[in-house]
Amino acid sequence: MLVLFETPAGFALFKVLDEGKLAKVEDLWKEFSTADTARKVVKLKAFSKFENTSEALEAATKIIEGTASKGLRKFLRAHCENETLAVADSKLGNAIKEKLKIECVHNNAVMELMRGVRSQLTELIAGLGAQDLAPMSLGLSHSLSRYKLKFSPDKVDTMIIQAIGLLDDLDKELNTYAMRVREWYGWHFPELSKIVQDNILYAKVAKLMGSRENAAKLDFSEILPEEVETELKEASLISMGTEVSEVDLMNIRELCDQVLSLAEYRAQLYDYLKSRMNTIAPNLTALVGELVGARLIAHGGSLLNLAKQPGSTVQILGAEKALFRALKTKHSTPKYGLIFHASLVGQAAPKTKGKISRSLAAKAALAIRYDALGDGQDNSLGLENRAKLEARLRNLEGRELSRSGGSAKGKPKIEAYDKDRKKGAGGLIAPAKTYNPSADAVLGQTPNSAAGIEEDVIPKKRKKEAEPSLIGEVEEEAPVTAEQKKEKKKKKKKTDEEGTAVSNEGNDATEQEGEGKAKKDKKKKKHKTEGNEVQNQSENADAGEKKKKKRKHAEQDEEPEIPSKKKEKKKRKSED
Repeated sequence: MLVLFETPAGFALFKVLDEGKLAKVEDLWKEFSTADTARKVVKLKAFSKFENTSEALEAATKIIEGTASKGLRKFLRAHCENETLAVADSKLGNAIKEKLKIECVHNNAVMELMRGVRSQLTELIAGLGAQDLAPMSLGLSHSLSRYKLKFSPDKVDTMIIQAIGLLDDLDKELNTYAMRVREWYGWHFPELSKIVQDNILYAKVAKLMGSRENAAKLDFSEILPEEVETELKEASLISMGTEVSEVDLMNIRELCDQVLSLAEYRAQLYDYLKSRMNTIAPNLTALVGELVGARLIAHGGSLLNLAKQPGSTVQILGAEKALFRALKTKHSTPKYGLIFHASLVGQAAPKTKGKISRSLAAKAALAIRYDALGDGQDNSLGLENRAKLEARLRNLEGRELSRSGGSAKGKPKIEAYDKDRKKGAGGLIAPAKTYNPSADAVLGQTPNSAAGIEEDVIPKKRKKEAEPSLIGEVEEEAPVTAEQKKEKKKKKKKTDEEGTAVSNEGNDATEQEGEGKAKKDKKKKKHKTEGNEVQNQSENADAGEKKKKKRKHAEQDEEPEIPSKKKEKKKRKSED
Protein backbone atom coordinates (compact mmCIF):
# COMPACT_ATOMS: atom_id res chain seq x y z
CA MET A 1 0.00 0.00 0.00
CA LEU A 2 1.17 3.51 -0.87
CA VAL A 3 0.25 6.73 0.92
CA LEU A 4 -0.17 10.00 -1.02
CA PHE A 5 0.80 12.95 1.15
CA GLU A 6 0.65 16.61 0.05
CA THR A 7 3.23 19.08 1.36
CA PRO A 8 3.92 22.77 0.54
CA ALA A 9 7.11 21.63 -1.20
CA GLY A 10 5.52 18.87 -3.34
CA PHE A 11 3.81 15.46 -3.38
CA ALA A 12 5.29 12.54 -1.40
CA LEU A 13 4.62 8.81 -1.76
CA PHE A 14 5.22 6.62 1.30
CA LYS A 15 5.36 2.83 1.27
CA VAL A 16 3.57 1.14 4.19
CA LEU A 17 6.00 -1.46 5.57
CA ASP A 18 3.69 -3.18 8.04
CA GLU A 19 0.02 -3.08 7.01
CA GLY A 20 -0.94 -5.24 10.01
CA LYS A 21 -0.43 -2.28 12.35
CA LEU A 22 -3.22 -0.39 10.54
CA ALA A 23 -5.76 -2.80 12.04
CA LYS A 24 -5.22 -1.27 15.46
CA VAL A 25 -6.27 2.33 14.79
CA GLU A 26 -6.35 3.33 18.48
CA ASP A 27 -2.68 2.39 19.02
CA LEU A 28 -1.35 3.67 15.71
CA TRP A 29 -0.31 7.04 17.10
CA LYS A 30 2.19 5.29 19.40
CA GLU A 31 4.12 4.05 16.37
CA PHE A 32 4.80 7.69 15.37
CA SER A 33 5.90 8.91 18.79
CA THR A 34 9.55 8.90 17.65
CA ALA A 35 11.29 9.10 14.29
CA ASP A 36 12.79 5.60 14.60
CA THR A 37 9.44 3.92 15.22
CA ALA A 38 7.89 5.95 12.38
CA ARG A 39 10.54 4.69 9.93
CA LYS A 40 9.51 1.12 10.80
CA VAL A 41 5.90 1.83 9.70
CA VAL A 42 6.35 3.94 6.53
CA LYS A 43 9.20 4.68 4.13
CA LEU A 44 9.54 7.43 1.50
CA LYS A 45 9.29 5.95 -2.00
CA ALA A 46 9.15 9.05 -4.26
CA PHE A 47 8.86 12.84 -4.02
CA SER A 48 7.61 15.32 -6.68
CA LYS A 49 8.84 18.85 -5.98
CA PHE A 50 6.97 22.01 -7.02
CA GLU A 51 8.93 24.28 -9.32
CA ASN A 52 7.33 27.56 -8.09
CA THR A 53 4.51 29.03 -6.00
CA SER A 54 2.06 29.20 -8.89
CA GLU A 55 2.45 25.46 -9.52
CA ALA A 56 1.96 24.74 -5.82
CA LEU A 57 -1.17 26.95 -5.78
CA GLU A 58 -2.59 25.22 -8.85
CA ALA A 59 -2.00 21.78 -7.34
CA ALA A 60 -3.53 22.80 -3.99
CA THR A 61 -6.62 24.31 -5.62
CA LYS A 62 -7.12 21.21 -7.75
CA ILE A 63 -6.97 19.02 -4.65
CA ILE A 64 -9.49 21.28 -2.86
CA GLU A 65 -11.85 20.98 -5.81
CA GLY A 66 -11.39 17.17 -5.77
CA THR A 67 -9.44 16.77 -9.01
CA ALA A 68 -5.85 15.77 -9.81
CA SER A 69 -3.47 18.23 -11.48
CA LYS A 70 -1.42 17.36 -14.53
CA GLY A 71 1.83 16.96 -12.52
CA LEU A 72 0.13 14.69 -9.99
CA ARG A 73 -1.25 12.43 -12.71
CA LYS A 74 2.21 12.01 -14.23
CA PHE A 75 3.72 11.31 -10.80
CA LEU A 76 1.15 8.64 -9.94
CA ARG A 77 1.40 6.92 -13.33
CA ALA A 78 5.14 6.56 -12.85
CA HIS A 79 5.10 5.11 -9.31
CA CYS A 80 1.70 3.51 -8.61
CA GLU A 81 1.49 0.52 -10.92
CA ASN A 82 -0.49 -2.37 -9.40
CA GLU A 83 -0.58 -0.66 -6.01
CA THR A 84 -3.34 0.45 -3.63
CA LEU A 85 -3.23 4.18 -2.91
CA ALA A 86 -4.29 5.68 0.45
CA VAL A 87 -5.64 9.26 0.06
CA ALA A 88 -6.88 11.87 2.55
CA ASP A 89 -9.89 12.92 0.42
CA SER A 90 -12.45 10.47 -0.89
CA LYS A 91 -13.45 12.84 -3.68
CA LEU A 92 -9.86 12.99 -4.90
CA GLY A 93 -9.64 9.21 -4.64
CA ASN A 94 -12.66 8.77 -6.89
CA ALA A 95 -11.17 11.16 -9.47
CA ILE A 96 -7.86 9.25 -9.48
CA LYS A 97 -9.67 5.94 -9.76
CA GLU A 98 -11.71 7.13 -12.77
CA LYS A 99 -8.83 8.68 -14.70
CA LEU A 100 -5.82 6.55 -13.73
CA LYS A 101 -7.54 3.24 -12.84
CA ILE A 102 -5.70 3.11 -9.51
CA GLU A 103 -7.42 1.55 -6.50
CA CYS A 104 -7.80 4.17 -3.73
CA VAL A 105 -8.53 3.72 -0.02
CA HIS A 106 -9.95 6.24 2.46
CA ASN A 107 -10.91 5.27 6.02
CA ASN A 108 -10.16 6.02 9.67
CA ALA A 109 -6.92 4.05 9.63
CA VAL A 110 -5.66 6.09 6.67
CA MET A 111 -6.52 9.37 8.40
CA GLU A 112 -4.69 8.30 11.54
CA LEU A 113 -1.71 7.28 9.39
CA MET A 114 -1.74 10.73 7.77
CA ARG A 115 -1.61 12.39 11.18
CA GLY A 116 1.41 10.29 12.16
CA VAL A 117 3.24 11.09 8.91
CA ARG A 118 2.54 14.82 9.38
CA SER A 119 4.00 14.76 12.90
CA GLN A 120 7.29 13.21 11.68
CA LEU A 121 7.38 14.76 8.20
CA THR A 122 10.79 16.45 8.46
CA GLU A 123 12.37 13.20 9.72
CA LEU A 124 10.79 10.99 7.08
CA ILE A 125 11.73 13.26 4.13
CA ALA A 126 15.47 13.86 3.93
CA GLY A 127 16.53 17.37 3.02
CA LEU A 128 13.25 19.01 4.10
CA GLY A 129 13.89 21.01 7.26
CA ALA A 130 11.45 22.81 9.47
CA GLN A 131 13.11 26.15 8.63
CA ASP A 132 12.36 25.54 4.94
CA LEU A 133 8.87 24.11 5.40
CA ALA A 134 7.50 27.05 7.46
CA PRO A 135 7.95 29.82 4.82
CA MET A 136 6.67 27.47 2.12
CA SER A 137 3.49 26.72 4.03
CA LEU A 138 3.00 30.41 4.86
CA GLY A 139 3.33 31.57 1.24
CA LEU A 140 1.06 28.79 0.00
CA SER A 141 -1.59 29.58 2.64
CA HIS A 142 -1.63 33.25 1.59
CA SER A 143 -1.98 32.33 -2.06
CA LEU A 144 -4.67 29.81 -1.26
CA SER A 145 -6.62 32.35 0.83
CA ARG A 146 -6.62 34.78 -2.09
CA TYR A 147 -7.94 32.06 -4.34
CA LYS A 148 -10.68 31.08 -1.90
CA LEU A 149 -11.87 34.69 -1.90
CA LYS A 150 -11.82 34.47 -5.71
CA PHE A 151 -9.83 37.69 -5.91
CA SER A 152 -10.07 38.86 -9.49
CA PRO A 153 -9.08 42.28 -10.89
CA ASP A 154 -12.08 42.10 -13.23
CA LYS A 155 -14.44 42.04 -10.25
CA VAL A 156 -13.10 45.14 -8.48
CA ASP A 157 -15.98 47.62 -8.21
CA THR A 158 -13.75 50.36 -6.73
CA MET A 159 -12.90 51.44 -10.27
CA ILE A 160 -16.61 51.91 -11.03
CA ILE A 161 -17.12 54.07 -7.92
CA GLN A 162 -14.18 56.29 -8.86
CA ALA A 163 -15.23 56.47 -12.52
CA ILE A 164 -18.82 57.53 -11.86
CA GLY A 165 -17.63 60.13 -9.34
CA LEU A 166 -15.19 61.55 -11.87
CA LEU A 167 -17.88 61.52 -14.56
CA ASP A 168 -20.21 63.62 -12.42
CA ASP A 169 -17.41 66.05 -11.61
CA LEU A 170 -16.55 66.34 -15.30
CA ASP A 171 -20.16 67.15 -16.16
CA LYS A 172 -20.18 69.99 -13.62
CA GLU A 173 -16.87 71.40 -14.80
CA LEU A 174 -17.83 71.05 -18.44
CA ASN A 175 -21.06 72.98 -17.90
CA THR A 176 -19.20 75.69 -15.97
CA TYR A 177 -16.57 76.10 -18.69
CA ALA A 178 -19.15 76.06 -21.48
CA MET A 179 -21.23 78.77 -19.81
CA ARG A 180 -18.08 80.85 -19.36
CA VAL A 181 -17.34 80.51 -23.10
CA ARG A 182 -20.88 81.61 -23.96
CA GLU A 183 -20.73 84.59 -21.62
CA TRP A 184 -17.24 85.65 -22.74
CA TYR A 185 -17.73 85.27 -26.47
CA GLY A 186 -21.29 86.64 -26.17
CA TRP A 187 -19.91 90.14 -25.70
CA HIS A 188 -18.50 89.93 -29.24
CA PHE A 189 -21.24 87.85 -30.95
CA PRO A 190 -24.37 87.64 -28.71
CA GLU A 191 -26.63 86.24 -31.47
CA LEU A 192 -24.59 83.03 -31.65
CA SER A 193 -26.07 81.74 -28.34
CA LYS A 194 -29.57 81.49 -29.83
CA ILE A 195 -28.38 80.08 -33.16
CA VAL A 196 -26.16 77.28 -31.69
CA GLN A 197 -27.70 75.66 -28.60
CA ASP A 198 -25.22 72.80 -28.04
CA ASN A 199 -22.25 73.71 -25.82
CA ILE A 200 -19.69 71.59 -27.69
CA LEU A 201 -20.76 72.92 -31.09
CA TYR A 202 -20.67 76.45 -29.71
CA ALA A 203 -17.07 75.98 -28.58
CA LYS A 204 -16.10 74.53 -31.96
CA VAL A 205 -17.71 77.44 -33.84
CA ALA A 206 -16.16 80.07 -31.58
CA LYS A 207 -12.71 78.48 -31.93
CA LEU A 208 -12.95 78.26 -35.72
CA MET A 209 -14.49 81.67 -36.33
CA GLY A 210 -12.58 83.90 -33.93
CA SER A 211 -13.80 87.34 -34.95
CA ARG A 212 -17.36 87.45 -36.29
CA GLU A 213 -16.10 89.27 -39.40
CA ASN A 214 -14.49 86.00 -40.54
CA ALA A 215 -17.83 84.13 -40.56
CA ALA A 216 -18.63 85.00 -44.18
CA LYS A 217 -15.28 83.61 -45.42
CA LEU A 218 -15.27 80.32 -43.41
CA ASP A 219 -16.93 76.98 -44.11
CA PHE A 220 -18.89 75.50 -41.18
CA SER A 221 -20.30 72.51 -43.07
CA GLU A 222 -18.31 70.00 -40.98
CA ILE A 223 -19.70 71.42 -37.74
CA LEU A 224 -23.18 72.81 -38.46
CA PRO A 225 -26.09 71.98 -40.80
CA GLU A 226 -26.52 74.12 -43.87
CA GLU A 227 -29.54 76.15 -42.67
CA VAL A 228 -27.83 76.94 -39.35
CA GLU A 229 -24.68 78.00 -41.19
CA THR A 230 -26.57 80.48 -43.38
CA GLU A 231 -28.38 81.91 -40.35
CA LEU A 232 -25.05 82.33 -38.55
CA LYS A 233 -23.47 84.17 -41.49
CA GLU A 234 -26.46 86.50 -41.79
CA ALA A 235 -26.40 87.27 -38.07
CA SER A 236 -22.67 88.02 -38.14
CA LEU A 237 -23.26 90.89 -40.56
CA ILE A 238 -25.83 92.66 -38.38
CA SER A 239 -24.51 91.67 -34.94
CA MET A 240 -24.84 94.14 -32.04
CA GLY A 241 -21.72 92.82 -30.23
CA THR A 242 -18.72 94.86 -29.23
CA GLU A 243 -15.29 94.71 -30.85
CA VAL A 244 -12.62 92.63 -29.10
CA SER A 245 -8.88 92.50 -29.57
CA GLU A 246 -6.80 89.60 -30.86
CA VAL A 247 -5.45 88.91 -27.36
CA ASP A 248 -9.01 88.41 -26.06
CA LEU A 249 -9.85 86.11 -28.95
CA MET A 250 -6.71 84.08 -28.28
CA ASN A 251 -7.74 83.51 -24.64
CA ILE A 252 -11.29 82.61 -25.70
CA ARG A 253 -9.88 80.03 -28.14
CA GLU A 254 -7.72 78.49 -25.40
CA LEU A 255 -10.81 78.15 -23.20
CA CYS A 256 -12.63 76.50 -26.11
CA ASP A 257 -9.75 74.02 -26.38
CA GLN A 258 -10.20 73.17 -22.70
CA VAL A 259 -13.93 72.59 -23.19
CA LEU A 260 -13.34 70.33 -26.20
CA SER A 261 -10.62 68.33 -24.45
CA LEU A 262 -12.86 67.81 -21.39
CA ALA A 263 -15.71 66.69 -23.63
CA GLU A 264 -13.43 64.22 -25.40
CA TYR A 265 -12.13 62.80 -22.12
CA ARG A 266 -15.69 62.58 -20.79
CA ALA A 267 -16.72 60.43 -23.78
CA GLN A 268 -13.67 58.22 -23.27
CA LEU A 269 -14.44 57.82 -19.55
CA TYR A 270 -18.06 56.90 -20.33
CA ASP A 271 -16.91 54.13 -22.68
CA TYR A 272 -14.58 52.82 -19.96
CA LEU A 273 -17.39 52.88 -17.39
CA LYS A 274 -19.71 51.11 -19.77
CA SER A 275 -17.24 48.27 -20.37
CA ARG A 276 -16.53 47.88 -16.62
CA MET A 277 -20.23 47.77 -15.77
CA ASN A 278 -20.87 45.12 -18.43
CA THR A 279 -18.04 43.05 -16.89
CA ILE A 280 -18.82 43.46 -13.19
CA ALA A 281 -22.63 43.83 -13.11
CA PRO A 282 -24.03 42.75 -16.50
CA ASN A 283 -27.53 41.92 -15.22
CA LEU A 284 -27.90 45.20 -13.32
CA THR A 285 -26.71 47.06 -16.42
CA ALA A 286 -29.30 45.31 -18.58
CA LEU A 287 -32.06 46.39 -16.18
CA VAL A 288 -31.28 50.00 -15.29
CA GLY A 289 -28.40 51.06 -17.54
CA GLU A 290 -24.73 51.83 -16.96
CA LEU A 291 -25.03 55.23 -15.27
CA VAL A 292 -27.87 54.35 -12.88
CA GLY A 293 -26.24 51.02 -12.00
CA ALA A 294 -22.89 52.70 -11.31
CA ARG A 295 -24.55 55.34 -9.12
CA LEU A 296 -26.35 52.63 -7.14
CA ILE A 297 -23.04 50.79 -6.56
CA ALA A 298 -21.31 54.03 -5.56
CA HIS A 299 -24.15 54.95 -3.19
CA GLY A 300 -24.14 51.49 -1.61
CA GLY A 301 -20.36 51.50 -1.15
CA SER A 302 -19.68 48.32 -3.10
CA LEU A 303 -21.49 45.68 -5.12
CA LEU A 304 -21.42 43.26 -2.19
CA ASN A 305 -22.89 45.83 0.22
CA LEU A 306 -25.59 46.61 -2.33
CA ALA A 307 -26.38 42.89 -2.63
CA LYS A 308 -27.21 42.80 1.09
CA GLN A 309 -29.94 45.43 0.71
CA PRO A 310 -33.61 44.48 0.15
CA GLY A 311 -35.59 45.68 -2.84
CA SER A 312 -37.40 48.35 -0.81
CA THR A 313 -34.06 49.95 0.11
CA VAL A 314 -32.81 49.82 -3.48
CA GLN A 315 -36.03 51.59 -4.54
CA ILE A 316 -35.47 54.70 -2.40
CA LEU A 317 -31.67 54.67 -2.43
CA GLY A 318 -30.63 58.27 -2.96
CA ALA A 319 -33.80 59.78 -1.44
CA GLU A 320 -32.86 59.33 2.23
CA LYS A 321 -33.33 63.01 3.05
CA ALA A 322 -36.86 63.06 1.65
CA LEU A 323 -37.65 59.75 3.39
CA PHE A 324 -36.69 60.91 6.88
CA ARG A 325 -38.34 64.29 6.36
CA ALA A 326 -41.57 62.48 5.40
CA LEU A 327 -41.35 60.21 8.44
CA LYS A 328 -40.74 63.20 10.72
CA THR A 329 -43.61 65.26 9.33
CA LYS A 330 -45.91 62.22 8.90
CA HIS A 331 -46.30 62.75 5.16
CA SER A 332 -46.18 60.21 2.34
CA THR A 333 -42.74 58.64 1.80
CA PRO A 334 -40.91 58.91 -1.57
CA LYS A 335 -41.54 56.21 -4.16
CA TYR A 336 -38.16 56.29 -5.91
CA GLY A 337 -34.62 57.58 -5.56
CA LEU A 338 -31.74 57.04 -8.01
CA ILE A 339 -33.80 54.39 -9.78
CA PHE A 340 -36.09 57.16 -11.09
CA HIS A 341 -33.55 57.86 -13.86
CA ALA A 342 -33.85 54.33 -15.28
CA SER A 343 -35.39 54.13 -18.75
CA LEU A 344 -38.25 51.85 -17.63
CA VAL A 345 -39.44 54.36 -15.02
CA GLY A 346 -39.09 57.20 -17.51
CA GLN A 347 -41.31 55.39 -20.03
CA ALA A 348 -44.11 54.88 -17.50
CA ALA A 349 -47.04 57.27 -17.07
CA PRO A 350 -47.04 59.46 -13.94
CA LYS A 351 -49.72 57.31 -12.30
CA THR A 352 -47.78 54.06 -12.81
CA LYS A 353 -44.27 55.31 -11.98
CA GLY A 354 -44.57 54.13 -8.37
CA LYS A 355 -45.64 50.60 -9.34
CA ILE A 356 -42.96 50.26 -12.01
CA SER A 357 -40.23 51.57 -9.70
CA ARG A 358 -41.22 49.05 -7.03
CA SER A 359 -41.17 46.17 -9.51
CA LEU A 360 -37.89 47.38 -11.02
CA ALA A 361 -36.26 47.65 -7.59
CA ALA A 362 -37.27 44.08 -6.73
CA LYS A 363 -35.82 42.73 -9.99
CA ALA A 364 -32.71 44.91 -9.62
CA ALA A 365 -32.07 43.49 -6.13
CA LEU A 366 -32.12 39.96 -7.59
CA ALA A 367 -29.81 41.01 -10.44
CA ILE A 368 -27.33 42.63 -7.99
CA ARG A 369 -27.17 39.47 -5.87
CA TYR A 370 -26.64 37.32 -8.93
CA ASP A 371 -23.85 39.62 -10.17
CA ALA A 372 -22.13 39.81 -6.78
CA LEU A 373 -22.43 36.21 -5.60
CA GLY A 374 -23.23 34.14 -8.69
CA ASP A 375 -20.81 32.32 -10.97
CA GLY A 376 -22.41 33.32 -14.26
CA GLN A 377 -20.92 36.12 -16.35
CA ASP A 378 -23.78 36.67 -18.81
CA ASN A 379 -26.73 39.08 -18.65
CA SER A 380 -29.46 36.56 -19.41
CA LEU A 381 -31.20 37.08 -16.06
CA GLY A 382 -31.26 40.85 -16.53
CA LEU A 383 -32.65 40.64 -20.06
CA GLU A 384 -35.33 38.18 -18.96
CA ASN A 385 -36.43 40.39 -16.06
CA ARG A 386 -36.42 43.46 -18.29
CA ALA A 387 -38.77 41.73 -20.74
CA LYS A 388 -41.12 40.88 -17.85
CA LEU A 389 -41.09 44.48 -16.63
CA GLU A 390 -41.83 45.81 -20.10
CA ALA A 391 -44.78 43.41 -20.35
CA ARG A 392 -46.05 44.61 -16.97
CA LEU A 393 -45.67 48.22 -18.08
CA ARG A 394 -47.75 47.56 -21.20
CA ASN A 395 -50.33 45.78 -19.07
CA LEU A 396 -50.62 48.74 -16.68
CA GLU A 397 -50.87 51.23 -19.54
CA GLY A 398 -53.56 49.14 -21.25
CA ARG A 399 -55.55 48.98 -18.04
CA GLU A 400 -55.43 52.75 -17.66
CA LEU A 401 -56.52 53.23 -21.29
CA SER A 402 -59.45 50.83 -20.91
CA ARG A 403 -60.63 52.72 -17.85
CA SER A 404 -60.52 56.18 -19.41
CA GLY A 405 -61.54 55.46 -23.03
CA GLY A 406 -63.78 53.10 -25.00
CA SER A 407 -67.55 52.77 -25.00
CA ALA A 408 -69.97 54.70 -22.84
CA LYS A 409 -70.28 51.77 -20.46
CA GLY A 410 -66.59 51.90 -19.64
CA LYS A 411 -66.49 55.63 -18.95
CA PRO A 412 -66.00 56.56 -15.29
CA LYS A 413 -68.75 58.36 -13.42
CA ILE A 414 -67.68 61.79 -12.24
CA GLU A 415 -69.42 62.50 -8.97
CA ALA A 416 -69.18 65.42 -6.61
CA TYR A 417 -67.95 64.42 -3.19
CA ASP A 418 -70.53 64.73 -0.44
CA LYS A 419 -69.66 63.39 3.00
CA ASP A 420 -73.31 63.43 4.16
CA ARG A 421 -74.83 61.47 1.28
CA LYS A 422 -76.44 58.13 1.99
CA LYS A 423 -75.02 54.83 0.87
CA GLY A 424 -76.91 52.60 -1.49
CA ALA A 425 -78.60 52.91 -4.87
CA GLY A 426 -80.29 56.22 -4.15
CA GLY A 427 -77.33 57.66 -2.33
CA LEU A 428 -75.64 58.92 -5.51
CA ILE A 429 -78.50 61.36 -6.26
CA ALA A 430 -77.76 64.59 -4.45
CA PRO A 431 -80.83 66.69 -3.44
CA ALA A 432 -81.40 69.89 -5.43
CA LYS A 433 -80.74 73.09 -3.52
CA THR A 434 -83.76 75.42 -3.07
CA TYR A 435 -83.65 79.20 -2.87
CA ASN A 436 -84.35 80.64 0.59
CA PRO A 437 -86.00 84.08 0.19
CA SER A 438 -86.16 84.70 3.94
CA ALA A 439 -82.35 84.99 4.01
CA ASP A 440 -82.50 88.20 1.91
CA ALA A 441 -82.26 91.62 3.55
CA VAL A 442 -85.08 93.83 2.14
CA LEU A 443 -84.79 97.63 2.21
CA GLY A 444 -88.26 98.83 3.24
CA GLN A 445 -89.82 102.28 3.82
CA THR A 446 -89.40 104.10 7.10
CA PRO A 447 -92.54 104.75 9.23
CA ASN A 448 -92.27 108.53 8.69
CA SER A 449 -92.30 108.25 4.88
CA ALA A 450 -95.21 105.79 4.76
CA ALA A 451 -98.60 107.48 4.14
CA GLY A 452 -101.06 106.68 6.91
CA ILE A 453 -99.50 103.32 7.67
CA GLU A 454 -98.21 102.65 11.15
CA GLU A 455 -95.83 99.76 11.56
CA ASP A 456 -95.60 97.89 14.79
CA VAL A 457 -92.20 98.06 16.39
CA ILE A 458 -91.56 94.89 18.29
CA PRO A 459 -88.45 94.75 20.42
CA LYS A 460 -86.26 91.69 20.03
CA LYS A 461 -86.72 88.89 22.46
CA ARG A 462 -84.08 86.57 23.67
CA LYS A 463 -82.83 83.89 21.24
CA LYS A 464 -84.63 81.13 23.12
CA GLU A 465 -88.00 82.97 23.01
CA ALA A 466 -87.78 84.06 19.34
CA GLU A 467 -90.50 82.76 17.01
CA PRO A 468 -90.53 82.46 13.19
CA SER A 469 -93.31 85.06 12.84
CA LEU A 470 -91.42 87.61 14.91
CA ILE A 471 -88.21 86.94 12.96
CA GLY A 472 -90.02 87.59 9.68
CA GLU A 473 -91.40 90.92 10.96
CA VAL A 474 -88.00 92.05 12.23
CA GLU A 475 -86.44 91.31 8.79
CA GLU A 476 -89.03 93.60 7.16
CA GLU A 477 -88.20 96.59 9.40
CA ALA A 478 -86.58 99.72 8.08
CA PRO A 479 -82.78 100.04 8.24
CA VAL A 480 -81.60 101.02 11.68
CA THR A 481 -79.17 103.88 12.26
CA ALA A 482 -75.86 103.48 14.13
CA GLU A 483 -77.11 105.39 17.20
CA GLN A 484 -80.14 103.16 17.55
CA LYS A 485 -77.95 100.05 17.31
CA LYS A 486 -75.74 101.31 20.14
CA GLU A 487 -78.77 102.05 22.34
CA LYS A 488 -80.17 98.60 21.71
CA LYS A 489 -76.86 96.99 22.71
CA LYS A 490 -76.79 99.01 25.94
CA LYS A 491 -80.36 98.00 26.66
CA LYS A 492 -79.53 94.31 26.25
CA LYS A 493 -76.57 94.52 28.64
CA LYS A 494 -78.59 96.27 31.36
CA THR A 495 -81.52 93.92 31.13
CA ASP A 496 -79.13 90.94 31.49
CA GLU A 497 -77.41 92.45 34.54
CA GLU A 498 -80.64 93.32 36.37
CA GLY A 499 -82.33 90.04 35.43
CA THR A 500 -85.55 91.78 34.40
CA ALA A 501 -87.41 90.90 31.23
CA VAL A 502 -89.40 93.44 29.30
CA SER A 503 -92.78 92.19 28.21
CA ASN A 504 -93.41 92.30 24.41
CA GLU A 505 -97.17 91.90 24.32
CA GLY A 506 -99.86 93.91 22.59
CA ASN A 507 -99.47 96.97 20.46
CA ASP A 508 -98.93 100.71 21.16
CA ALA A 509 -102.29 101.11 23.00
CA THR A 510 -101.45 98.47 25.58
CA GLU A 511 -98.04 100.06 26.07
CA GLN A 512 -99.65 103.48 26.74
CA GLU A 513 -102.02 101.96 29.33
CA GLY A 514 -99.06 100.37 31.05
CA GLU A 515 -97.32 103.75 31.16
CA GLY A 516 -100.40 105.42 32.67
CA LYS A 517 -100.68 102.83 35.43
CA ALA A 518 -97.03 103.23 36.26
CA LYS A 519 -97.52 107.02 36.63
CA LYS A 520 -100.52 106.58 38.97
CA ASP A 521 -98.55 104.18 41.15
CA LYS A 522 -95.74 106.68 41.42
CA LYS A 523 -98.18 109.50 42.51
CA LYS A 524 -99.77 107.29 45.19
CA LYS A 525 -96.35 106.36 46.54
CA LYS A 526 -95.37 110.05 46.68
CA HIS A 527 -98.55 110.99 48.71
CA LYS A 528 -97.90 108.15 51.09
CA THR A 529 -94.35 109.20 51.67
CA GLU A 530 -95.43 112.83 52.37
CA GLY A 531 -98.05 111.68 54.94
CA ASN A 532 -95.49 109.51 56.62
CA GLU A 533 -93.14 112.46 56.91
CA VAL A 534 -95.85 114.60 58.67
CA GLN A 535 -96.66 111.80 61.08
CA ASN A 536 -92.98 111.21 61.74
CA GLN A 537 -92.52 114.78 62.82
CA SER A 538 -95.27 114.43 65.50
CA GLU A 539 -94.18 111.00 66.74
CA ASN A 540 -91.39 110.29 69.26
CA ALA A 541 -87.84 110.06 68.24
CA ASP A 542 -87.72 106.27 68.65
CA ALA A 543 -90.75 105.63 66.50
CA GLY A 544 -89.45 108.17 63.93
CA GLU A 545 -86.16 106.38 63.64
CA LYS A 546 -87.84 103.04 63.04
CA LYS A 547 -90.09 104.49 60.35
CA LYS A 548 -87.13 106.24 58.71
CA LYS A 549 -85.33 102.93 58.52
CA LYS A 550 -88.39 101.30 56.95
CA ARG A 551 -88.71 104.19 54.50
CA LYS A 552 -85.09 103.92 53.56
CA HIS A 553 -85.48 100.24 52.85
CA ALA A 554 -88.57 100.91 50.72
CA GLU A 555 -86.79 103.63 48.76
CA GLN A 556 -83.85 101.34 48.13
CA ASP A 557 -86.21 98.75 46.66
CA GLU A 558 -88.01 101.25 44.44
CA GLU A 559 -84.98 103.17 43.16
CA PRO A 560 -83.65 100.54 40.70
CA GLU A 561 -87.09 100.11 39.13
CA ILE A 562 -87.97 103.78 38.51
CA PRO A 563 -84.92 104.91 36.48
CA SER A 564 -84.97 101.77 34.37
CA LYS A 565 -88.60 102.42 33.41
CA LYS A 566 -87.90 106.06 32.58
CA LYS A 567 -85.04 105.09 30.30
CA GLU A 568 -87.20 102.51 28.56
CA LYS A 569 -89.88 105.13 27.88
CA LYS A 570 -87.35 107.54 26.39
CA LYS A 571 -85.94 104.88 24.11
CA ARG A 572 -89.39 103.85 22.89
CA LYS A 573 -90.31 107.47 22.15
CA SER A 574 -87.12 107.99 20.18
CA GLU A 575 -87.84 104.79 18.20
CA ASP A 576 -91.41 106.01 17.45
